Amino acid sequence: MDCQRCINLYPEMNEVGRGKETEVAALLSTPGLRLLLTLTGGVCRGTYTASNGEVFAVGGTKLYRISSAWVATELGTLSTSAGPVSMKDNGLQLVVVDNPNGYVWTFATSVFAQITDTDWPGAKQVTYQDGYFIILKPDSGKFYISNLNGVTFELLEFATSEGNPDLLVGMVSDHRELWLFNERTTEVFFNSGNADFPFERVQGAFIEHGCAAGFSIAKLNNSTYWLGKDEHGHGIVYRATGYSPDRISTHAVELAIQGYANISDAVAYVYQQEGHDFYVLNFPAANTTWVFDAKTGQWHERAFLNDGNFERHRANSHALAHGLHIVGDYANGKIYELSTTTYSDDGAAIRRQRVAPHISSGGKRVSYIEFLLDIETGVGLDGITQGTDPQCMLEFSDDGGHTWSNEKWVSIGKIGNRHKRAKWTRLGVSRDRVFSVSFSDPVKITLIGADLEMEGLAS
Repeated sequence: MDCQRCINLYPEMNEVGRGKETEVAALLSTPGLRLLLTLTGGVCRGTYTASNGEVFAVGGTKLYRISSAWVATELGTLSTSAGPVSMKDNGLQLVVVDNPNGYVWTFATSVFAQITDTDWPGAKQVTYQDGYFIILKPDSGKFYISNLNGVTFELLEFATSEGNPDLLVGMVSDHRELWLFNERTTEVFFNSGNADFPFERVQGAFIEHGCAAGFSIAKLNNSTYWLGKDEHGHGIVYRATGYSPDRISTHAVELAIQGYANISDAVAYVYQQEGHDFYVLNFPAANTTWVFDAKTGQWHERAFLNDGNFERHRANSHALAHGLHIVGDYANGKIYELSTTTYSDDGAAIRRQRVAPHISSGGKRVSYIEFLLDIETGVGLDGITQGTDPQCMLEFSDDGGHTWSNEKWVSIGKIGNRHKRAKWTRLGVSRDRVFSVSFSDPVKITLIGADLEMEGLAS
């Protein structure tokens, strides 16, 4: 029906309403990965910038502090070595949760210790609000709070999300409200100041949609995003408007997500760059990454190229650290800058692809005379490396995107050759056609559109 794809390219909208394109002005290159350092303890499980500006990361079993010189100092050892971690601080202590354990790093004394209180209930996530650390007890509907401005927990200091008898999977503190996501429903609590237990339900804030993956929950642009689940199904992505869940995924995105064998392991991170607010949703089991741009309302895919095949993007967590957007690699201990001026993934080629909509003429045969790509040209590199004469590869399909022609290559211009025209001629005849253009040279790509000259033939 519509086999469009947009991989490692994202739309830039025309905000002034003038120019070549009046809605989507161009497709721009997604950021590349510039290596900053490598955590020796193992795969990166999480990154976090504390309220005092210090930057932390977990690699394998180790907690690290990362300096502005991009040097990692080991601070302590966790009991687990895999899976995402959750981190929050109160300005004095950093709490790290790796399900089921909790750990504390004290800023003033530089002491790291596991929480060993007999009343520790176990935790799979931690957040902070109004002087309290808040944790979710695994495999339950209970959340616990710490003592005020501290990190000790008491066995009776808990409440239950009990509007529906389903388990808590994740939470977020947003606008000083505590959103508790169950498997099929969501409840919102606020700090009422009650002396017995300070957090109480917000009346009228019971939501009949839950969450499919606790680590898909993220705050972005004054709202909360998550991968949904309820008693009727799963795989819709929501954004909260007040206490209402607004569907932001499209039928095409949902068709893909609901086809994955497992979505409970989904992990999201968010960031803002060059005026765009991105919600990045990784599906480890499905080896796929989807990205929603809150500024434009558009989705695109991000992918790492491995032996010619697309895999999920390597970035698995994000922090704004020492003035840079840093991300951790899910497959190793590398920490990268998410850089708009880097056109490779730590030296590996980034393949960018745009698959266009179907072209047909009521089932009649059409002759394709010329395909002219409107793209910023003359972006070649100055040197003898790949990219001195960057190429665009054109393919087409006459069976709805099931099979493709051989690639037809043309140059998009050596450095400074701004008058270069990227065009293809004599492209044959079909009744229904899909065109695809792709790029893998380490250069800036600004794709504006395409013009197609056709001639109708008798059927």
